[in-house]
Amino acid sequence: MPRPGKRLPHRREEFGRDRVLAFLRENPGADRRAVARALRLKGEERLALKAMFAEIAEEIAKERAAAPREGARPPADAAGQDADVLLVRVSALDLETGEAIASPVEWLRPGPPPRIRLGRFDAASLGEGARGMVRVTLREGRLWRARLLRAAPDLPERVVGVVRRTPAGRVIEPADRRLRMEFALVDGPDGKAGDGELVVARPLASRRFERPRAEVIERLGDEDAPRAASAIALALHDIPVEFDPRALAEARDATPAPMGARPDLRDLPLVTIDGADARDFDDAVHAEPDPAGGGWRIRVAIADVAWYVRPGAPLDLDAQRRGNSVYFPDRVVPMLPERLSNDLCSLRPLQDRPVLVADMRIDAAGQLQSHGFARAMMRSAARLTYEGIQAWADGDAAALPGELHEPARHLYSAFRALSAARDARGTLDLDMQERAVSLGPDGAIASISPRRRLDAHRLIEEFMILANVAAAETLERRNLGCLYRVHDQPSPERLDALRESLATLGYRLAKGQAPRPALLRDVLRWAEGKPFAPMVSDLVLRSQALAVYSPDNLGHFGLALPRYAHFTSPIRRYADLVVHRALVHAFGLGAGAAAAAHADLVLSGERVSRAERRAQAAERAAMERYVAAFLAARVGATFEGRISGLHRAGIFVTLTESGAEGLVPMSSLPGRWRLHPAGHALEGPGRLALADRVLVRLAETSPVTGMLRLELEDVPAPALSGREPRRPQRGTKRPGYRQHARRRR
Repeated sequence: MPRPGKRLPHRREEFGRDRVLAFLRENPGADRRAVARALRLKGEERLALKAMFAEIAEEIAKERAAAPREGARPPADAAGQDADVLLVRVSALDLETGEAIASPVEWLRPGPPPRIRLGRFDAASLGEGARGMVRVTLREGRLWRARLLRAAPDLPERVVGVVRRTPAGRVIEPADRRLRMEFALVDGPDGKAGDGELVVARPLASRRFERPRAEVIERLGDEDAPRAASAIALALHDIPVEFDPRALAEARDATPAPMGARPDLRDLPLVTIDGADARDFDDAVHAEPDPAGGGWRIRVAIADVAWYVRPGAPLDLDAQRRGNSVYFPDRVVPMLPERLSNDLCSLRPLQDRPVLVADMRIDAAGQLQSHGFARAMMRSAARLTYEGIQAWADGDAAALPGELHEPARHLYSAFRALSAARDARGTLDLDMQERAVSLGPDGAIASISPRRRLDAHRLIEEFMILANVAAAETLERRNLGCLYRVHDQPSPERLDALRESLATLGYRLAKGQAPRPALLRDVLRWAEGKPFAPMVSDLVLRSQALAVYSPDNLGHFGLALPRYAHFTSPIRRYADLVVHRALVHAFGLGAGAAAAAHADLVLSGERVSRAERRAQAAERAAMERYVAAFLAARVGATFEGRISGLHRAGIFVTLTESGAEGLVPMSSLPGRWRLHPAGHALEGPGRLALADRVLVRLAETSPVTGMLRLELEDVPAPALSGREPRRPQRGTKRPGYRQHARRRR
C-alpha cells in the first residue's frame, strides 16, 4: 500500500486532466515539460504525465484541426478554419534531401488535402507511415511546410535494438533513432537474450501508462561484433537475406548455357574493369577504331541473366522480392543466389560465358550512330581493376600485360570521345565524395577514407551510359514497353531553396530560367577547387528529383538524355533483367523473352523503385554505424568540419577527415541564438552559416544508432563562409554541453 498522501502515478484523475487540456489550449505548441512546470508537477507525477501526454496531444491536434480559433489567420483555401496545427501521417521519405512528405490524417476542409513537407531534422523523428502533430509555418499553394511538435505514439510492427539491463529490469534500446522509447524485454522461445545482444523484437499489447513491451523473435549477435553494423541495417530495413529453397534448388540445378547459334566472341579481347574488392563481374567492354565512320565501334557485353532466370520461375519471384543486391563493406546480400551471381553469370577471366552484347558505333564527336543487340558467347581476356588500368594510363606500362596495351589505348580514346559528347550536351556531373571502409583480418574497421574517383571509373560509366541509351532507343523504336530510368527536372520549390543556399556562399543563381542541367553544371564548376565544393555538390544533389523506374518516359535530367534505361547490371538489379527480356523478345533471340504490358511495367517500376530506396537506406545506415564505431575510440578529439545544415535543434557538421555527419545540439551553444528566416545562418553572440568551417569536439558516439554528438570548440564571429576557424586562446573555456542523464524507468 502507498503511504498516506502519496500520489499514484497511474491514476489519471490525480493530474487534473481538465487543467492539462486547458493549459494546452491556451499555450499552442507547449511541450510536456512546459505543462509540468506550469502545473507544478513533481517526481512520479511527471512520469505519469509522460505516459498520458501523447494521448492528450493527439486529442488536442484533432480538436485544433477541426475547429477555428479566434484571432487566427487561416490560409485562403481553408474556408475560414484554423490550419495552424494538424495531425499528419508521413507518406514518403525523400532520401536525397532527408525531408518527409506527409498528409493530414483527417481533412474536413473543402478541396483536396495539402501535401505537407517536414525538414530533415523533423523527418529523422518519423518513419514512413508514422504520425505526428505539426504546426504549419509556410503555405505555398497545395504544398505546405511545417515543423514537428510531437510524434504520435504509433508502435512499429518490429523493433531492432540492443538489450540493456536497468534498475527497472531489462529493456530493448532501439537502434532506430526515430523510436524515442524503450521496450520492456520479453524473451523469445529460442532463449534468453543477453545484455548487449542485438535483437529483433515484436511489440506486444501493453496496458495504458505502462512501458511498451516487446518479445524477441530473432537474435542477431553481440553489439560489438565486427558485422554488427550491417546486421542492424539489414534488420532495420527488412532486407530479405534467406533465399526461397525452391530458388536455391533451381540455381543449384542450372547448367551452363549452350553455344547454340550465339555469335562467337571468345577471341575478342573483352575485359572486365571493376574495383579491387568487387565480388561479381557482370559487364565487359571492348573498343576499336571504326574506319567507315571515323569514330569507334564499342561493344558492351552483359551477363545473360535472362537465360537462367525465366519469368515466373522461383528464381524470378525471389529476385522480384529482393529487387536488387545490397552492398556493405563486410558482406553482399545478392539478388540472385551465388551459383549464378558469382559463377554462371560472373564473367570470370578465361572462362566461356553467355552474354547479351550491345554493339554500338559512335562518330569522332562521341555521338551514337547505330546500335544492335545479340546473344553471344565470350571469354574475358582479363579481370582489370580501376586502379590498375589507371596506373597504366598514367604511365606505368607494367601495370597491364603487354597484349592489353593496344585494347586499353582504344578504350581510352573512345572514352575521350564520349566524354566530349557528355560535355557538349551539358550533363550534370555530380562528383559526390564516397567513403571506403577497409576491414582488418578480424573483420574490425581498419580505416575509413575518401574513395578516389579516377578516369577509369568515368570510362566504364560512359560505356554503360551509352549501352543504356541504346537499349532505351531500341525498345522505343520497336514500340515495346520499356522500364525507363526516369529523372525528372527539379521542382521550382527545390530550385528556390538551392538559390537561397547558394546566395549565402556568394553565388547568384538567376530566377526565371528554365531548369537545365548545364545551369547547375555551371554552379559546380564555380565551386570547383573551393573549400566548400563538396557542400555545393550536396546542395545541388538535394535539389534534384528522385530518380525512379517507370514505363512513362520523362527523360533523364541529370544526364541530359531524352531516353534512358538500365541494361548493364541484371545480376544485381531486377529493372535491368526486365529490359534484357524485352530486348531478347525484340530481336527474337530465344528463351527467356518477355514483352510486358504497360500496367505490369508500372507495377514493376514501383516495386523496384521501392527496393532501390530500401537498399540505399540500408547501405547508408550501415555506413553511419561503421563510422560511429570507428570514431568511438576518438571521443574527446577535435576535428575540422563544415556546417552542412542548420535547424532550431542544432547544427549539422560534416567532418572533413571522414565525411561523417554529426549534430551540435543547440543547447550546447552559449547565449541566445536565432535561426535566420531563410534557414541558412544562426545569429547570436556570433554568426554560424551554411558551409562555414568549424572546429568541433567529438562528445559522444553510438555505434548502435549511428549517432555522433559534437560540440563546437569555438563560436566564430561574423565572417565570410570558408574562412579559417578561430582556435580558442589560451585560458579560454570551451562552451560546455548540458548533459541530460537518461532516465531509466
